Amino acid sequence: MMGHNEKPQKPLFYSFNLDDLVPQDHLLRKIDHFLDLSDLRQHLAPYYSHTGRPSIDPELMIRMLIIGYCLGIRSERRLCEEVKLNLAYRWFCRLSIEDPVPDHSTFSKNRHGRFREAETLRFVFERVLQSCIDAGLVGGEGFAVDASVVKADASRQRYHNDDDDWGSGPGVRDYLDGLQEDDPAPVTPAKRVSPTDPQARWTAAQGGPAFYAYSTNYLVDTDAGIIVDVEATPAHRTLEVQSTKTMIERVEERVALKTPKLIGDTAYGTAEILGWMVEEKGIEPHVPVWEKAERQDGTFSRSDFRYDAEVDEYTCPAGKQLKQYWTTGRQPRDGKVKGDTLRYHALKRDCQGCALKEQCCPNTLRRKVTRSVHEAARDVARAVAQTPAYRQTRRQRKQVEMLFAHMKRVLKMDRLRLRGLKGAQDEFLLTATAQNLRRMARYLGTGPPGIPEMA
Repeated sequence: MMGHNEKPQKPLFYSFNLDDLVPQDHLLRKIDHFLDLSDLRQHLAPYYSHTGRPSIDPELMIRMLIIGYCLGIRSERRLCEEVKLNLAYRWFCRLSIEDPVPDHSTFSKNRHGRFREAETLRFVFERVLQSCIDAGLVGGEGFAVDASVVKADASRQRYHNDDDDWGSGPGVRDYLDGLQEDDPAPVTPAKRVSPTDPQARWTAAQGGPAFYAYSTNYLVDTDAGIIVDVEATPAHRTLEVQSTKTMIERVEERVALKTPKLIGDTAYGTAEILGWMVEEKGIEPHVPVWEKAERQDGTFSRSDFRYDAEVDEYTCPAGKQLKQYWTTGRQPRDGKVKGDTLRYHALKRDCQGCALKEQCCPNTLRRKVTRSVHEAARDVARAVAQTPAYRQTRRQRKQVEMLFAHMKRVLKMDRLRLRGLKGAQDEFLLTATAQNLRRMARYLGTGPPGIPEMA
């Protein structure tokens, strides 16, 4: 018999519970179990007035943003619509079936105001990170670092000329304010500057067209792939490498994590960074050394010369000495070296009659060899590269690349919505927070190898 969905009279009252409608294995239910925002209101209390109308609950806004970044909902307008319609989203945001959803403009107003002033998104990221540490997902035995380029919200067809009007957008204001500050890591001027987002860097991936972009820099613990810090920079290698210092020192200061080794690719194998890791921080560098002294024309390279640290001189394959100073009067009085490069040279008379001159310096009167002031740190990195542990850390470095692939393919973070370096930092912090929460939801309870199960 065919049924009919017709009732003579609708019930006057309904028994309705959102918690009963959200499946136990839903991603947001798992994330909610580990997300602790109990201190958020206390953190933001100094940035709210004690009088006036009650504001939108900041925890509600943060929970809505976490939904968007965890599930790849990039538009805040669409996010508000989805929270209105989806019961699981309402349950996660602590909204009843009748509670109104905030307007999308609320996010912009708070983002450019109290959220940035109070570093709210950094606070939420560090709270989630502390939960990962408490759950045993962060061991601190080794960190991996890498950067990935993300397109900025700027047209590649437009660029600024000197006589153009810059405008007054937030990205432009941040850029002009940054020009007044001292740059700790000066870089070459960009070929193009976007009038829409001047802080974005004109760059290009290999084999592709150039575009304006920022770089997201991840510092990842190798135990379970948890992101311990994230930093936004313009898409430039020098700035990406310098951000490593910022992240390492911030993790030591804020969450008391000091790693014994750092894993990275060749971009982090410069003499300056290796010197900082080995000499200042005592970190074992699992990084390939950036070698530029090896010659490709068949003549002797620096590795063919033997260095004697006791007398501070090189010996060439023919047995002749190369020194920095052949007379005592040329040595610096204060003992300090100008710059980061030491230059050693042989005597002209030793090279002129040498039988190996054509293999050594056929186009110059005498041979010169350069040495970095951080060469001892470079030697440490070369020695580490010969150990079995180094081969293992080469595989562990792929964890960072997997997080970047997840960020762009699953979370749809392949192009930024917000402009300016601060906007990029906000988006990268929320993305890293979402990735850590998703990883906790995935691991805790089943657990990867070596991670204890949690109740």
